[in-house]
Amino acid sequence: MALPKRFQKFIDEYPAVAKAYESLGNAVHAAGPLDEKTRALVKLAISTGARLEGAVHAHARKALAADVKPEELRHVVMLSLPTIGLPSMMAAMSWVDDVIEEKEK
Repeated sequence: MALPKRFQKFIDEYPAVAKAYESLGNAVHAAGPLDEKTRALVKLAISTGARLEGAVHAHARKALAADVKPEELRHVVMLSLPTIGLPSMMAAMSWVDDVIEEKEK
């Protein structure tokens, strides 16, 4: 999976910070009992609720790589509807669909 250009530029310009960020991510993933698939779905839900387009794209890609099915990604986004409202849910759904369509090419 290719990294987004902006994130790759960040890694190239600030390798020590990028390495520390990666270590933090690894530590929080290892800190609890959730399996990879569950963690991927939780991260997608957090990104959806925060309305972070880049994070939704990234976590949808990571979830697909963890064998999460497209319909499971869409269900996570749908679950956000009562909490974040229709416009925000629809935006997140379009971001997930971007990733699903990209993978199907």
